[in-house]
Amino acid sequence: MTNVLAPPLWRQLQATAAVLQAIRQGQSGTAALEAVAAPLRPGVQALSFAVLRSLGRAQALRKLLAPRTPPAAADALLCTALALLWQPAEALYDTFTLVNQTVEAAKKTLTIKQQASFINACLRRFLRERETLVAQSEHDNTARYNHAPWWITQLQADWPDHWQAILAANDRQAPLTLRVNTRRINRAAYLDKLQAAGIAATPVADSGLELAHAVAVPQLPGFGEGWVSVQDAAAQLAAPLLLAGQIDIAGLRVLDACAAPGGKTAHLLELSNASVTALDIDPVRCERIHQTMSRLGLTAQVLAFDAADVSKWWDGVPFDAVLLDAPCSASGIVRRHPDIRWLRRQTDIRQLVAIQARLLAALWTVLKPGGRLLYATCSVFKAEGSGQIKAFLASNTSAKLLTSPGHLLPGVDAQAAASPDNALGDHDGFYYALLEKSTA
Repeated sequence: MTNVLAPPLWRQLQATAAVLQAIRQGQSGTAALEAVAAPLRPGVQALSFAVLRSLGRAQALRKLLAPRTPPAAADALLCTALALLWQPAEALYDTFTLVNQTVEAAKKTLTIKQQASFINACLRRFLRERETLVAQSEHDNTARYNHAPWWITQLQADWPDHWQAILAANDRQAPLTLRVNTRRINRAAYLDKLQAAGIAATPVADSGLELAHAVAVPQLPGFGEGWVSVQDAAAQLAAPLLLAGQIDIAGLRVLDACAAPGGKTAHLLELSNASVTALDIDPVRCERIHQTMSRLGLTAQVLAFDAADVSKWWDGVPFDAVLLDAPCSASGIVRRHPDIRWLRRQTDIRQLVAIQARLLAALWTVLKPGGRLLYATCSVFKAEGSGQIKAFLASNTSAKLLTSPGHLLPGVDAQAAASPDNALGDHDGFYYALLEKSTA
């Protein structure tokens, strides 16, 4: 039965093009989608993700159809349509419906209604010459791999045997993975709750469950009661790595730096009776930590400060353990945030590496002798992972590397060589290194 209340497709395409234009102007995809009217947002998010995953191809096809760049709004709408059209087998809508509704969107957009005939001509030509145009666009690496050229080059240098698999994984939809709050319910019991609700899932990591198909979070049994949280399988490694052998230590003081929105803070508290301080530079994001703690029935001290500015927030009492989930390129979570590959610039990596080094140096001073610091980034670039830790160890004689799973690469295939049994399931890209501070 047709949902008569569903927004017309032309309105969704109009809003999707506006999201794309905002991202091209430097706005994050999350912020751009938040600006979309609530009734349109679910459909526009699905369309936007599909467009961003094929944007390189769409831009190459647009150049073939119209070598002179159209006005920004018209170009965004045209590229939106081409991204959704170029693979008929994966199209979300019938091709002629997409063309007609795109033209309708142009006609109803004040700033580009005069471009409607031009957009119609380009799309009709594309339908006629699809095979030839797609073949011509294959010569463009940005079109083939749907990532910026510098990103592709960097992956080739860092991962000569895996770069294509990483790029392919980035274009797939990420699974919905849960972390069971074992203070409220054990994993086996929660799996039974899911099965009773008709939701299929597979155990991953220590307390995780990977859903066979994503569902709306409010549909998860006991979500509001704090039985479960949404957290990628690779992210679920942080708390167990940091707390290994320390879970039952009375009075354990733990710092979670760059903690928002609080998923790892919560996991630390679910696994131990530690006293946890959650620190984040953004007061608004700190409110999300409070919300996470409230839903899960947990308590943490939450502070809004720059973690590197130690004199502003530290009370002088050393921490037994520190989790530094450092700001990074987020190149390991592109599946969940496909705008990142188009927003990041090569110069960003150098700037982020400098910030990471500053945080490492500062937080090392608040760690007690014999304490542990877990460095983590959701990045696949070695400069932000193994390269960062190599440099830190070379300049800090008090630091010792205890263990590191190394770079966990996104998707199943890309990381299979490093983890043949794939115990984590289909996870995001991450890097971890556990350091110990000498007592001498």
